Amino acid sequence: MEVLWFLPTHGDGRYLGTSIGGRAVNYAYLRQIAQAVDELGFSGALLPTGRSCEDAWVTASSLLAVTQKMKFLVAVRPGIVSPTAAARMAATFDRLSNGRLSINVVTGGDPAELAGDGLHLNHDERYELTDEFLSVWRSLLTGEQVNFRGEHLHVKDGKLLFAPLQKPYPPLYFGGSSDAAMRVAAEHVDVYLTWGEPPGLVAEKVKKVRKLAFERGRAVRFGIRLHVIVRETEREAWEAADQLIKHLDDETIRSAQKSLANYDSEGQKRMLQLHSGNRSDLEISPNLWAGIGLVRGGAGTALVGDPETVAARIEEYAELGIESFILSGYPHLEEAYRVAELLFPRLHLANQAKPPITPSGEVIGHFSFPAQPASLSVAAGGVGNA
Repeated sequence: MEVLWFLPTHGDGRYLGTSIGGRAVNYAYLRQIAQAVDELGFSGALLPTGRSCEDAWVTASSLLAVTQKMKFLVAVRPGIVSPTAAARMAATFDRLSNGRLSINVVTGGDPAELAGDGLHLNHDERYELTDEFLSVWRSLLTGEQVNFRGEHLHVKDGKLLFAPLQKPYPPLYFGGSSDAAMRVAAEHVDVYLTWGEPPGLVAEKVKKVRKLAFERGRAVRFGIRLHVIVRETEREAWEAADQLIKHLDDETIRSAQKSLANYDSEGQKRMLQLHSGNRSDLEISPNLWAGIGLVRGGAGTALVGDPETVAARIEEYAELGIESFILSGYPHLEEAYRVAELLFPRLHLANQAKPPITPSGEVIGHFSFPAQPASLSVAAGGVGNA
């Protein structure tokens, strides 16, 4: 499996829904997280998109020079940017980063935000536009000269002069729970993403998208977007989950739920249904906790538990066909280290960090290092893997 982390360009802190324990998300902080991702063994990081975030392309570009290995999963927005401009951006970033780009196709689910960006299409029309956008984008990246006339896009003699490094193009990630979204996924994308729903619901999505792709003569890989709260013991993990929302009051929850209810995204509706704004019973599946979705849009669930339990839950998703795990935790810098230390030794990772050159742990009595385990976790900027 590949495990990616998350760059919180929309804010970060120790608690949800409050400025208590909040921290400024500036370049210095994002650089720290990116360099942790780069060193700890994550495959890369997702950058969110939308009016509540710093621009993903500018942010990712600014972090290229201070990282070496990690991939940046950056959004393209059909209807917000043209497919030809998006193709040039992708090709340039891919070349300058030496192939460290993946593309997250975001159709969008908030009509008010989309209207503010000048896009006034309904839900299904936006996926029609996405289908046309990807038809043009993929053709350009593979070197074709494009003449295309659709319901929403008209491109005449489109051509990309500088090819991407990755062939045929940087991999396409895409999420969407509606029938319209799944048809787009089956037709175009490399990795279909779901938010962290209970395994039974995820299995239904995987089965449906796999069937649709097979009917089109294609194969699609699968990924999931989850938060993680992992601690050395189960009790500590659940206490940390409770702490994360301890400053949330009922009015903040009601306000957030009212705003999120205006989305026409099927995925967002499914997230809201997991808890219905009720904080009394948030464990919706064994070790799957919906507390984050009380105030956060998009991915609203977290795996909570000790390392063995969380790793076992991740393996349950892997058995369903999930290969890409996009994880996050609050605060994102500290939790990146915690996940690498506690979870990575228990997972079969595609991007395995090299063992550290120097020993781990503080010198004892100024004369020796602690005994080193056969499989090291986080130490001197590296992680081991059992």
